[in-house]
Amino acid sequence: MLNLTLLLHLLVLLLSPADASFHGEVPDFYGDEATGYGPVFEEQPVDTIYPEESPEAKITLNCRARANPPATYKWKLNNMEIDLNEEGSHYSLVGGNLVINNPIKTKHEGNYSCLASNMYGALISQVGSVQFGYLDLFSSEERETVKVKEGQGAVLLCAPPPHHPAELSFRWILNEFPTFIPLDKRRFVSQSNGNLYISKVDSISKSVFSNYIPLMPQAERPIRKYPADLNVKFPDTTALVGQNITLECFALGNPVPEIHWKKLDGPMPNHEIRMAGAHLHLYNVQFEDGGTYRCEAVNSRGKDYHTARLSVEAFPEWVEHINSIEKDLNSEYTMSCIATGKPKPHIRWLKNGELMRFSSLTFDDSGMYQCIAENHHGVIYANAELRVFACAPTFEHNPVKRVLAAKNGRVVIECRPKAAPKPTFSWSKDTELLSNSTRVFIWEDGSLEILNVTRADEGRYTCFAENDRGKANSTGSLLVTESTKITLAPSNADVKVGENAWMQCAALHDPSLDITFIWSLDGRNGSSNGELLIKNAQLKHAGRYTCTAQTPVDNITASAHLVVRGPPGAPGGVRVINKTDKSVTLQWSRGADNHSPISKYTIQYRNSFSKDVWKNATTSPADVEGNAETSTVKDLFPWTEYEFRVIATNTLGTGEPSSPSPKEKTLEFLWWRPRTFGGGGGTSRELTITWTPVQPQYYYGPNFGYIVAFRPQDDYQWRRVIVADPQANRYVHKESSIPPLTQFQVKVKAFNSKGEGPYSLTAIIYSAQDAPSEAPVNVNGRALSATEAIVWWLPLSQSNIDGYQVKYWRNQEDSEGGAQRVVVPGKENHTRLEGMKPDSSYLIEIRGYNSAGYGPPSEHLQVHTKKPPPSRPPTILGTKLKGQSVNIAWEHVEPLDNEASIDGYKVLYRQQGSSTGTLYTTSRRYIDLPLHDGDYVVEVRAHTEGGDGADHQIGVYVLDVLCVLDVLC
Repeated sequence: MLNLTLLLHLLVLLLSPADASFHGEVPDFYGDEATGYGPVFEEQPVDTIYPEESPEAKITLNCRARANPPATYKWKLNNMEIDLNEEGSHYSLVGGNLVINNPIKTKHEGNYSCLASNMYGALISQVGSVQFGYLDLFSSEERETVKVKEGQGAVLLCAPPPHHPAELSFRWILNEFPTFIPLDKRRFVSQSNGNLYISKVDSISKSVFSNYIPLMPQAERPIRKYPADLNVKFPDTTALVGQNITLECFALGNPVPEIHWKKLDGPMPNHEIRMAGAHLHLYNVQFEDGGTYRCEAVNSRGKDYHTARLSVEAFPEWVEHINSIEKDLNSEYTMSCIATGKPKPHIRWLKNGELMRFSSLTFDDSGMYQCIAENHHGVIYANAELRVFACAPTFEHNPVKRVLAAKNGRVVIECRPKAAPKPTFSWSKDTELLSNSTRVFIWEDGSLEILNVTRADEGRYTCFAENDRGKANSTGSLLVTESTKITLAPSNADVKVGENAWMQCAALHDPSLDITFIWSLDGRNGSSNGELLIKNAQLKHAGRYTCTAQTPVDNITASAHLVVRGPPGAPGGVRVINKTDKSVTLQWSRGADNHSPISKYTIQYRNSFSKDVWKNATTSPADVEGNAETSTVKDLFPWTEYEFRVIATNTLGTGEPSSPSPKEKTLEFLWWRPRTFGGGGGTSRELTITWTPVQPQYYYGPNFGYIVAFRPQDDYQWRRVIVADPQANRYVHKESSIPPLTQFQVKVKAFNSKGEGPYSLTAIIYSAQDAPSEAPVNVNGRALSATEAIVWWLPLSQSNIDGYQVKYWRNQEDSEGGAQRVVVPGKENHTRLEGMKPDSSYLIEIRGYNSAGYGPPSEHLQVHTKKPPPSRPPTILGTKLKGQSVNIAWEHVEPLDNEASIDGYKVLYRQQGSSTGTLYTTSRRYIDLPLHDGDYVVEVRAHTEGGDGADHQIGVYVLDVLCVLDVLC
């Protein structure tokens, strides 16, 4: 917030004692040895929010200033000085920092500023506010139930609790914490008021982390459709330059509306669409981004829009401000501060007046000054020290120097003594006193200028300076050298893009001096020697090249032009001047031909369906000649938004494309004949008609939809139905009198705002069949293990069976709603049930189904799964080599009470790394296995009617005749 101006460390000279009575006493701290300076802030207080629940019971406001001698500090609260020594004070000073211990809202909230001072003056800091932050609990009142019909939109109010600061972020919970509601096209949480908006209610129950708000969808069949209705509308908004800002819009409606954004009075700035269109996020806002913005919500039933203004303002910023300065006694001086901002900042001084003028400076004018610029967005400060001084002339720090000058040239010998008030000047050459002439001139600041220098001007020059406090002089010398002359000037060159260009430059100069050559292009400098090579020349390299031959004394220049011929520049001003449903006429202005005539233009287009890919357009005429500035683009889609660009070509290549034209939409047009078409199936007493929906690029106009016509095969009257949703792909006609599998003739056509298109070819489809009317009988089954069972039944005699659904659940523990399901093809009458719980009683139900639905269920079959196999593996007791076999022995596994009894053991003998091998079964507790070369694994597990238990493994490693046994697990 604060713009500090660093103070200058000023060198001050004492007044001559003889003259002190004339002009006033010079303060001691402006003496010859003075190196002090007034305060310069390095840290200042900033706005602070203190959380009321903060575990650290103190607030620290920083203030630190660089000063010599060191600054002392005072603090103010709301412009009243704080008494740090008051009894019971919560304040303490640490360095320049103010510490508030155990802050109290009623005592310590407000605006704080720091005053830093020393013998040279005082500065007051920027203001830092202290505020207390809090967030109260939600109200404990019960929230009323919100009842909404399915398909309608809903708004759930947040009613946030009292809080500070104003900014909060909001999230909503569905049913239980931490199930936060995901946000999408249908659901939106406003970050301005916290409300939850649901464009179209499906089936949710209740929400909110305060007391819950029950949301009860009210069933409505068929679900009605509602037009888009904007419920969240961004207000007129003010943003600061450089800020990011978000505008909100959200609509209720069914189907879920699409949100679109536009700027009515200019192009959209740098932006991002977020939250499925509900947020327009603008980056780095600038003044030109201000204007009127519109959000539009659109669905198949209608649209709604809202407009509001975005105003862009700016924090104050310095254009010109005061700086620390040293001025002569009795001189004139003006202090000036200028600031920009929106609204225009008000400038004020710590002394009255917008501009401070000093007609005759005195020592009393020395000190610290501040100017302050502010508007309602903020405040900026500029600080400076003014130091008034007086002294007799002295050349101690800046004597007259030895100067070199070129013959026939011009020379200036500077005379810059330290003096106040400003002295008078005179010059002498050797012993001759100089005066102004046509060739010699003494400037007002004391410098001596000599024109058309000759060898006779060489010698010693003395400058004399005198004011009312004393006088002094200093002597330097002038040496004259030969002037520099160009002997080889660069020549004009003409090259093509990619070729090399060569320029040369040579000069004659005084042999006692060094010479350098500097080349510049249209005023832009670069160092080189006398030769300049431009490799791989590009268009940007064309221009006027100047060679400067430069010595420490003089310089001379010579120039030449480089022409670079290349592909054309980009055309400009591309715009649509006429349009139809399938064509547009473009106009553009010619770009630079880059010294080679344009031979042709290529026109390209893109639209929202091409995914930002530019495609070559078909034009009339097919070839657009180089002298053209208009062309017609044809074979476009009606009612489609396009951008166009133009690219120029000449014999040297193809140039960069133009900027895209403003987006234009072709006119609407009517034509569409459905191709992919069919139907049938569905629920009993229904006629289902299907088609492939039209892609948006083929709508060819607004208000797009479908007309469906159908009639029974033996009827003469067609029935027509309008389907207004352009994304629809089916229509279901329900009628209780429709017999199953009745033959219908069906046709479909499209319409838009221009009218109706042609019908499709007529198709033959059938109404839905009836659902199965019989339940399967003779249902039987048995448990196969602890987790599997098999079930079978007699096939249904009806011909319209597509398959069977088998549903099974635990009799006591589960509800029927959580049952597992298996689907079996109609030609089968048995299936395996998996994933069951051990030692559990299951109910099994079977019903037939087809496209019309499910038939009645069978009687419930009860099956009890077997106990589980042992959870503990067999423990291997030992191993022995027996010739060409190995003997493996293990301990008997004793099953637990809830585990199945042991029927025997299974031994799998497999090669290391393989999942298959030789499986052995035995009722004994040992087995002899043949030895094989290589690494093998033996797995031993108990076998029961409930399945196989856990296994124990052992590795068998055979190297030649050596066998090593190793227990793996």
